[in-house]
Parts: sequence; structure tokens; C-alpha cells
Amino acid sequence: MGIFDLFNKGDNKSDILNTDNGILGPTFLKGFTEHFENPKDLHSHEWRRKLRTASANRKFKIKFYGALHEDYSNLIVETDFAPALVYAVDIVTGEEILLFDGCKHGYNAMFCDTFTPEQITNRPLANQYKDSKGNEVFEIIISTYYGIDYEDEFREEVDTNGLLELIDGTKMDFESVKRNGYDTLQIWATNTNGEAVELVSEELA
Repeated sequence: MGIFDLFNKGDNKSDILNTDNGILGPTFLKGFTEHFENPKDLHSHEWRRKLRTASANRKFKIKFYGALHEDYSNLIVETDFAPALVYAVDIVTGEEILLFDGCKHGYNAMFCDTFTPEQITNRPLANQYKDSKGNEVFEIIISTYYGIDYEDEFREEVDTNGLLELIDGTKMDFESVKRNGYDTLQIWATNTNGEAVELVSEELA
């Protein structure tokens, strides 16, 4: 269970044997994840996967813009200037995979919060994540939760091309909106000793 008890979403947990519960996750992670067996307490509205590159690599370093939480120093959080930006970097190929952009991902960023061009673009990935023991190579598990009824809230606002206007004025196809507009995000990192730490835990709606 996460530090902020985000797994306790108030619904029945799935009894399936792997993470294939029919939920479609973020579009920007398509092709970068895989199912895994025996997920603990997988919820019916939760998408959970293990990160993997197209070349089947599963070990990553984490670089990010943001700060570490004052009380829970394992957590990457926003700064006073801008939301967090987090990438995984394949330790073999150097391929970079976007894990979270607080200016773009989640319900609030898409429909409630606005950001200046400086906040969006001036977030250098200058920090490399290490756990409390100095480990910097991890396997990554990502969970996104989908408790928002987009059909009920936005269906009438979708235009004839199947697009929905976001708060910044851009338009996105409605199916992508539903996949990227999740309300909660958790990212877990497991070091080479098998020790897991939660590095991102965000309520986004």
C-alpha cells in the first residue's frame, strides 16, 4: 500500500491472475509495458504494468525535474515553479521513456490547471533518482486509475471529428482523453536487491 493509501479506491479488487483486466492505459506508454503475473490487490478500474522497452530491457535509471518530498524523501513531487517531469532511461540503449508529465497528464492538467510556456518548457531533467541506499538502477511498475466517467461528463462536448478540447485549447481524440486523463498515478521502483520503493504518488483529479 502506498504512503497516501491510494490503492484504497473503494471498489472490489480483481481476482484475475495477471494484469490483463481489460483497462487501457496511457497512450504514450503503448509499446513500453508488459503484463505480469499475480498482481497484488489489482482494482477493477486500475491499469497496472511493468515497464519494458521494445528490445525487452527492464532495467532503468530515472531522471526527473522536481523535488523530493520533505517528509517522504522517496517521492518525486512538484517544485514551487512547476509540476514534476519524470523519464526512465534504458541502462543498455539509453532510450528515454516518458513516465509522467504533470503539465499534461491526468484529469487536472487536461481540464483544470493551466501552465505558462516557461513552466512547460523550462524543466531540465537535472536530477537522477537514487533510493535511500544509493541504488540507481530499477525495474519499474506503473499504475493508473480511472474513476472518472468521461462518457457522462464530456460526451456532448466531443466534436464531429471525435475530438475534445482541453483547457489549453488543443484538441485530443476522445479515446486518448479517457486513457491519459487518469485520476491517480503510482510508480514503483524495485532495485537489484528486490527492494521496492514508491517514487511517484499523485492524485490528479
